[in-house]
Amino acid sequence: MEKLRDIVFKNETDLIPAVIQDDKTLKVLMLGYMNRESYELSIASGLVTFFSRSRKKLWTKGESSGNFLKIVTIEKDCDQDTLLVRVNPAGPVCHTGSVSCFAGRDSEGFTGRLAQIIRERHLNMPPDSYTTSLFNSGAERICKKVGEEAAETIIEAIKGDKKRLVYESADLIYHLIVLLEFFGLSLSDIEEELYSRN
Repeated sequence: MEKLRDIVFKNETDLIPAVIQDDKTLKVLMLGYMNRESYELSIASGLVTFFSRSRKKLWTKGESSGNFLKIVTIEKDCDQDTLLVRVNPAGPVCHTGSVSCFAGRDSEGFTGRLAQIIRERHLNMPPDSYTTSLFNSGAERICKKVGEEAAETIIEAIKGDKKRLVYESADLIYHLIVLLEFFGLSLSDIEEELYSRN
C-alpha cells in the first residue's frame, strides 16, 4: 500500500478519482476523489474516506447514513492516476437510496431491471398482468412453470437449436425470478450464495 500511495499521489494536495465497485456484484457504485490524507485514513480505518471538493474537507462515506463502504482491495489503473476501490457496502450508496449512483438500466443489466418490474407487479398486482396471475396462483403453479421452462430449455439444448435455447432460457429466468420474488428473495440472494462458494 505504501508504494501505491507514493506512485499515485504526487503531493499532499493531489486529488485523484476513486471508482467504488461492489466486490460481490462488481456493480460500479459511485465515484469520489481522494487525496493522500483521505487515502491513508481509508487504509487505516478500512472504510472509504474521500476528500470533498465542495466542502474542502475529508468525509467518510456513511458517516451520516451508516452505509459505510468496507474496503476489500485498492488498485491503481495503468496510468497510475485513478484508483479502483472494491468494497462491501453496508447499505445503499447513493443519497437517493439507490444501490448505485449510476442507477440507469445499464448499471444493473436488464435482468436486474426485470427483477424490479416483477417486484413492482407483486406490490401493485395490476389485474391484467400475467405476472400478477402467477402470484395469485401461488407457489405450486410458479414451480410448475419453472419446471416446464427448464425442461424446454434442456430440449432445445439437446437439439442444438441456439435461437430456441436463448428463447427458452429467457422464459426460465423470468419464471425463476417470479418464484424468488414470491418467497421474498431476489437475485442478490443468489449472487450472495454464488459469491460465498468462490
